[in-house]
Amino acid sequence: MRATPIAANGTVRYGRPSPGPFPVVRPVRAPEPLARMTDHGRAAPFLEAGDHRGAAEAVLREYGPQLLGYLSSILRNDADAAEVFSQFTEDLWRGLPGFRRECPVRVWAYRLAWHAAARHLRDPYRGRGRRLETHELSRIADEVRSSALLGRREARQRGIDRLRARLQPDEQTLLVLRLDRGLSWREVATVLADEGDAVDEPALRKRFERLKEKLARMAREEGLLE
Repeated sequence: MRATPIAANGTVRYGRPSPGPFPVVRPVRAPEPLARMTDHGRAAPFLEAGDHRGAAEAVLREYGPQLLGYLSSILRNDADAAEVFSQFTEDLWRGLPGFRRECPVRVWAYRLAWHAAARHLRDPYRGRGRRLETHELSRIADEVRSSALLGRREARQRGIDRLRARLQPDEQTLLVLRLDRGLSWREVATVLADEGDAVDEPALRKRFERLKEKLARMAREEGLLE
């Protein structure tokens, strides 16, 4: 048995403990802070009060138009965008009680919209025609959808009108007569014919097709068409 060392003054001397493996203490990561209430826009007071319906309506009114524009840009079809927007609205309504405010509500709304679009791209017929349980929220979604899509169509039409204004007068006349007024090719040829001359209808059709291609190319360059 090993004797315990005794100092000259009678006190017991303890040696250093032998080195050995020690557990590594790692700092505990603090939980992510909640997003500031100012990050939630008009929905902030409703989220704070736990008013999910009020929060959903605020999100739709504040961010609905830009979300619908986003969906239209990635789906490239207004009808599909409107359908997916309906699905997004349902996901928003069902998801708000579990929204933990760890990111701004706008970011969370875009996440919902993207996932709704991704599901649609995988299966376009899944969930088609579903309606919200809340009449008021459904009404707001319809209002946002109609207003935003109408605004997009009007803006696109204004852009097309600007492009058409850059065409030559005879090109504009051909578009107006055939597209806007619905004249037959024989009638268009009669209008465009010089005095005493006839216009070849097949040649007129080819010219019209080239003109449409030219206008479409101009529209794509301006970002009016995908």
